[in-house]
Amino acid sequence: MNTVECVGCGGQFPEIDGPVHRYMESSPGCWAAFGEVLAREYSDPIYFGVHRLTVDAYAVQHPGSPSRQSIRSVGVHLIRLCLFLEHGLSAENANDAMLKAAKLKHTFVWLEPPVSLGQLTVADVVKARTAQAHKSAVKTWAQSAWDAWLPHHDTIRIWLSARQGARGLWPYPFRVTPKKEGQPLLATTLRR
Repeated sequence: MNTVECVGCGGQFPEIDGPVHRYMESSPGCWAAFGEVLAREYSDPIYFGVHRLTVDAYAVQHPGSPSRQSIRSVGVHLIRLCLFLEHGLSAENANDAMLKAAKLKHTFVWLEPPVSLGQLTVADVVKARTAQAHKSAVKTWAQSAWDAWLPHHDTIRIWLSARQGARGLWPYPFRVTPKKEGQPLLATTLRR
């Protein structure tokens, strides 16, 4: 079977006809591979533990084109990846924080996607044959996708910081602040 490069993530997938997502631009083969990974995660609780990372990695590797829906989707999924990967929040807490941050998603702006959206794609995950291999592949994929957006990490951290200022939206005991003007932002633990 011939393969084709996905217009979103750049991965190689079978050249097939089929459906695609309406705003997360992908090839039909990539969308089908994502569907296969989702089916695996929904059918077995062992696989489901990394489900949110799967959704986040796929979404940020398929940012689409500038539109209100794409802007908001990429923003909330990058926020959740940041919370998982930089702050170590559990899936439940990261999801709750993302949902609260999403209340202010109307303030998000288009982030120009990086040239490379990560070294790994859903094509690497769909090849996993055991639950352990699947979970490991998803975690590595999510880190790769997050790392690809490095030019926008400070923006994501600022969006998180802005959520802290919104009354009742930030229940977590850390604040994102710059060390000094022009330096990267840091997450610091708040004293209670």
